[in-house]
Formats: sequence, structure tokens, C-alpha cells
Amino acid sequence: MSENELGTFLRLRREAVKPADVGLPEGTRRRTPGLRRSELSTLAGISVEYLTRLEQGRDRHPSAQVLAALADALRLGTDDRVHLRHLAKASSGGLGALCPGALSAPSRSVRPSVRMLLERLEPAPAVLLNRLGDVLAYTTGYERLAGPIGLLDAERPNVLLFTFTDSRARAVYLDWERIADELVLDLRYRSDCTDPHVTGFVEELMILGGPAFTDRLTIPTQPPKPLGVERIAHPEVGELRLSREVLELTESDAQQLIVHLPADDATSAALDHLTGRQPGALRVVTA
Repeated sequence: MSENELGTFLRLRREAVKPADVGLPEGTRRRTPGLRRSELSTLAGISVEYLTRLEQGRDRHPSAQVLAALADALRLGTDDRVHLRHLAKASSGGLGALCPGALSAPSRSVRPSVRMLLERLEPAPAVLLNRLGDVLAYTTGYERLAGPIGLLDAERPNVLLFTFTDSRARAVYLDWERIADELVLDLRYRSDCTDPHVTGFVEELMILGGPAFTDRLTIPTQPPKPLGVERIAHPEVGELRLSREVLELTESDAQQLIVHLPADDATSAALDHLTGRQPGALRVVTA
């Protein structure tokens, strides 16, 4: 990496943005292409002096909030946001946590008894998540539900990253706005400011997810409410209406086991077709 790749990247992207693209008049006396520093600083809500230091490499520790604001102002796409984050981390040695802490990293291990439980749930769509929304394990039923929509494409799938950074998510989740609200509220409610791993993940999403994520950080924290029916446009079986049952594992695990269930007869038939389930005879004991 050269000495000032972060500053060079910001300058080149600033010069590539036409004033008209951000609602500014073109003007007639521009010595440089694209936006002036003063214009970008106004759009991003930072000072011209600070932007100058960043571009010249005299400041190598921009906060996640500043990077997110610059990414929004420059209208960066997902790939450029990822690159900006990598450049910032390489330049500063890491974005740094907003508050210190010594909590252990979110577990990616799955206890044998939980593995057994997942196997017993087959072929129901069930998935195990840690506190960051990382997908740790899932049934074949969940693979047939989530695989075709793209959620499992990443090497290390994450529900929040898919929802906020993958363009397919808005087409797949027919109630995307509500689902996005619930995911952010759940992340904030189940963690706190002493967790540097959650803080680092939030900083990452601020940059990669843009306003769709950062705007939701201003919603007052509250206990998450039941999501209700979740509508998914599945490419193989059409619209599915799903409800969820969530099992919170032990505090030391900090993991959730989520089972997706049909909310109506049409979805039940579609899920059976998708997963190959053969309905059996359930025994229910009533009073």
C-alpha cells in the first residue's frame, strides 16, 4: 500500500462527482473537475480543514461516522464502500471501537447438543445465529429457503450484512423496511456499549450500509417485538408468508436458534414442496 491511498481515493472520488449529481449548480469557473473540497465538506458535515488533512494524509484516523458521511456524500456504491473501509483500516491500523471493553469475540462454535437439535428439526427451515447475526449452522430446509435468495452466498453469511448491503434483499423481503427496523433494534437491544465486537460491526455497517442503516441507529432502543408475518418472494416457489419461533440459548452462548414456520396453508404447501417434508401425525396433549 502506498503512503496515502486513503487520501488519494477520497480526492479521486470527489473529482469524479459532478455537481449536478448532488444538486449543486455547475458554475463556470472551476479549476478542478468534480466537487470542490468546500462542497464535499458541506455535504458530509465536516470542516474543509479536516477534509484537506484526510486527502493529504495528515490525518489517518477518520471515525466510522466521518467515513459513512463521506461515502454518502460521494454517492459511493457497495464495492467502493468496502474499498473505503479497507483503506481506512490499513491507514489507521483499525477503525477502533467507540468504547472499550474486554468481552470475548462472538462465538462461532456450535455445541454438540445444539447440532443434534438442529438435526432433529429437519427438514424445517432452522438457523443458528450469534449476536452479530452471523450464520453458524442451519438445516437443509433453511438452505433450500435461504440459498436461492442469496443469503448464504458469502463465505461467512450474515443476516444484517445481506439485508443492508445486498441489493437482492429489498426484492426478496417484501416488507424490507420493517425487517430492517427489527434487525437494528434487536442488535442494539441484545448488546451494549461495552461490547467492542458489536461496536466494530456497527461501524462496518455504517460505512457499507449507508443511510439505510445509520438512520436506524437514531431509533430509541426498546425490547424487540415479535416480527409477525415475514413475506419473502422466493424465486422457486413464489411468495411465502412465514412466522418465526426464536429460542435464546444460554447467556454464555449468546446465540439464537430461529425456526421459520408457515403462516398459512399456501405457504405450508410451498414449504413442504421446497423441503421435501412429508406431513406426519403430530400428537398434542390438551387439558
